[in-house]
Amino acid sequence: MTLHRSLWAGRILSAIVVVALVADGTIQLLVPAQVAGMLRETGFAVDLTRTVGPTILVCAIFYAIPATSVLGAILVTGFLGGAICAHVRIGELGSPPELISLLLGAMTWGGLYARDPRIRALLPIVH
Repeated sequence: MTLHRSLWAGRILSAIVVVALVADGTIQLLVPAQVAGMLRETGFAVDLTRTVGPTILVCAIFYAIPATSVLGAILVTGFLGGAICAHVRIGELGSPPELISLLLGAMTWGGLYARDPRIRALLPIVH
């Protein structure tokens, strides 16, 4: 894949991740009742939407800004790992939210890898 194609593929993957995170964070803030059932199922207090929503939005912002994208990817991965862990804890191994979190995590780093030469230099894929 040429560098130009790789850059655009990375931007598209990263944009999908940012849109998904912004949508989730916004839903957490604006429609907490809709999220309440899922929070209860995973054992978290319903009023955490006021904390989780802004946290997701901050992660998305850090990831979207090129200068802080690596920090953002680390934060996004940590957040999504926590989501996966919550579903494993309640016995929902392979559940849709868990698989979506796993996919978004892979897309986070895949997008960053494709668009950031520093990451490609750190983790070279030899073929």
